Amino acid sequence: MKLTKQFKEFFNSEKAGGLILVIVTVLSLVLANSAWQIDYINFWHIDLGGHSMVHWINDGLMTFFFLLIGLELQREIYVGELSNIKKASLPIFAALGGMIVPAGIYLLFNFGTDTQSGVGIPMATDIAFAVGILSILGNRIPAALKIFLLAIAIVDDLGAIIIIAIFYTSTLVLTNLFIALAIWGLLIVLNRLKVNNLIPYLIGGVVMWYFMLHSGVHATITGVLLAFAIPFRNGGEKTPSFILQHFLHKPVTFLVLPLFAIANTCISIGGSGHSIFEQTSSLGIIAGLLIGKPLGIWLFSFIAVGVGISVIPGGLKWKNIFGVGLLGGIGFTMSIFITLLAFDDIDIINNSKMAILLASATAGIIGFVFLRLTMKPHVENEDAI
Repeated sequence: MKLTKQFKEFFNSEKAGGLILVIVTVLSLVLANSAWQIDYINFWHIDLGGHSMVHWINDGLMTFFFLLIGLELQREIYVGELSNIKKASLPIFAALGGMIVPAGIYLLFNFGTDTQSGVGIPMATDIAFAVGILSILGNRIPAALKIFLLAIAIVDDLGAIIIIAIFYTSTLVLTNLFIALAIWGLLIVLNRLKVNNLIPYLIGGVVMWYFMLHSGVHATITGVLLAFAIPFRNGGEKTPSFILQHFLHKPVTFLVLPLFAIANTCISIGGSGHSIFEQTSSLGIIAGLLIGKPLGIWLFSFIAVGVGISVIPGGLKWKNIFGVGLLGGIGFTMSIFITLLAFDDIDIINNSKMAILLASATAGIIGFVFLRLTMKPHVENEDAI
């Protein structure tokens, strides 16, 4: 199977992003548990315009991450793996299994408790880290498996976005929400009128973000909405969607996500790490990511193929699908993001973050070893089409 130039660019940027996220996360944890602990943690809570630095990162800069995810999802729907129902059905079912089963396992630990709201945490997969693991394995991983993993992760992100919009919305301010949606509608009209200049879309996006921020719906949802208002046309290199997606890759990979990781992993392990296994929320996260993800992805894929809805990509075996499921247990970015929306108690938040880090690291190691042992090196033509 050949890889498109756009896909290889995306894969390579995510590969680099995964390595950077590992480095900055370790650095942040070290600083948060050093002699500079208090100053370092307080730094991220410096007030800027009435909000802390970490708030501006989570509600502001992360909008660009969601915009990029939206643009990637848009491309997949129009011309990628999700454009053909037969090809799309398997990663869609796999992603559904990778969300439903982890959520069910989390609820086994937390149903009816104050931490029930964290059900969305183990449902997410971190694309950057998962792709980073695959890249280390080199020519052991066929193109079909890379595409399958990315398709799952993108559908997974869409699911997380929907969950955030529906279940992690505070009290609605309908006037602001209607204004934000009206601006979105106006941008869609511009799209239909064949307006290809990005400037009106970006200006409209900023105004839409402001009203969404004050509507009760999380402001980062603006990024996804904006993505689907930006003209895709034929998806070529001169189209607004392609230009913006290409431009955003490096800033998001090398600035936005590292800042998010640094600001949200400054956790004092001595102050919270000892009670990780004492909280049902942490146990639900760990079990959901390590058990629920591979079980759900493999089981739903097997059912979809078994009943004839989907077909397994050529050259792949069921053990390969299970290996991808293991990597699906790498939550990190979206899992931490949902944690911040789900809980208010700082101890529960910190313990949940540590559970995510522990489960993600374990899933990455197990997934790497499993794929390393079960897949042989091969030669495959990955020239751009």
